[in-house]
Amino acid sequence: MEKVTNNAYKAHCLVLSYPTQGHLNPMLEFSRRLEHKGVKVTLVTTRSMSKTIHKEASSIALETISDGFDEGGIAHAESIQAYLERFWQVGSQTLAELLEKLSSSGNPVDCMVYDAFLPWALDVAKKFGLVGAVFFTQSCAVHNIYYHVNKGLLKLPLSEAEILLPGLPPVQPQDMPSFIYDLITYPAVTDMLVSQFSNVDKADWVLCNTLYELEPEVVDWMTEIWPLRTIGPTIPSMFLDKRIKDDKDYGFCIFKPNSDACMKWLNNHPKGSVIYVSFGSLATLNAEQMEELAWGLRMSNSYFLWVVRASEKAKLPKNFVEETSEKGLVVHWCPQLEVLTHEAVGCFVTHCGWNSTLEALSLGVPMVAVPQWTDQPTNAKYIIDVWKIGLKATADEKGLVKREAIENCIREIMEGKRGKEIVKNAYKWKTLAKEAVDQGGSSDKNIQEFVTKLVHS
Repeated sequence: MEKVTNNAYKAHCLVLSYPTQGHLNPMLEFSRRLEHKGVKVTLVTTRSMSKTIHKEASSIALETISDGFDEGGIAHAESIQAYLERFWQVGSQTLAELLEKLSSSGNPVDCMVYDAFLPWALDVAKKFGLVGAVFFTQSCAVHNIYYHVNKGLLKLPLSEAEILLPGLPPVQPQDMPSFIYDLITYPAVTDMLVSQFSNVDKADWVLCNTLYELEPEVVDWMTEIWPLRTIGPTIPSMFLDKRIKDDKDYGFCIFKPNSDACMKWLNNHPKGSVIYVSFGSLATLNAEQMEELAWGLRMSNSYFLWVVRASEKAKLPKNFVEETSEKGLVVHWCPQLEVLTHEAVGCFVTHCGWNSTLEALSLGVPMVAVPQWTDQPTNAKYIIDVWKIGLKATADEKGLVKREAIENCIREIMEGKRGKEIVKNAYKWKTLAKEAVDQGGSSDKNIQEFVTKLVHS
């Protein structure tokens, strides 16, 4: 579709994201899909988040609301609980003010797509008579687990050795999201994740960043309860169906990537020879785990490109960068999609965040799973046992993933028999991911249905 002029838009949708990179990216990509189908989109994040991101030129308008901590967001709150309560109070008020501003400036909003982490946004949407669509940024499997806790159907603390839930394979407690398995460390986060379902029954739509083919059983089960539609993977179009020509990257990033250095380095290495290592924008490893990972890479004797955020660099073993410069490149941040697409990359050592998982799966890259917390253990379970596109570097009884485990997984994927099967499976999922968002694919049809009903509502 050609670019639409302002007065030719079919409807106006406000898209509200929770203020982290991992939530903003998929919601921005969904916004681009909507815009491509003729919907005007205003993307909304917090004032504190907007100050930290590098924004590239985009036809999608960016507006902000307040979380009550405009100078520093959650880092300035005394606790997670205090932040979430203040965000609810101030966010509701400033969101209502934004809706009024847009209405009085001749751009009234018809629909609000809101992040599931912010259920109070639906109450604001309904006060203004808007269509309300909740957007789940994690997998359907993970949300099914939280739903069962919310309804009291899955009792905490977990007491069974194996947990059976509809639509899911049998899972052990350690395969569950960390906030369900460990109730002590972040009780406020557990409450927030479970309360995503507090008013979901009042939403007009439930949108999930996955593709039907990836989780058919759980999607079918959840669709019996809600008007759920899969709309993913939310990855820039030029890496999938290539129908949105200027959609080459996410367009927002907290960290400036070392793009030239990464790509030049990769260009000098043979096909499938490089291990790419990244633990995303939030996960932190302790110094002992960092050392084991460093030695695992070294012992694998493979080339590696390792993303170590500036805040984490002090944890690297002494002289590691210098001593491994023949084999490896360590950078603060890199353009992950471009790296994963590069033919030199043969394997991705990942924390299994949902965005990274979808990116690797959509680009056909085998994974070594080293899950840390939140939804990552559940994603790892699916990567290994359901989609069969990776191996898990298993932690010991102290929770430490030893160097030998990392080395063995890398060698198996790069050189072993199982590695060949994993590469074959990865290619299959790459094809299915592209088909889902291409014209007439499962996710494309769902987005089209959402737009059609929005226009005629």
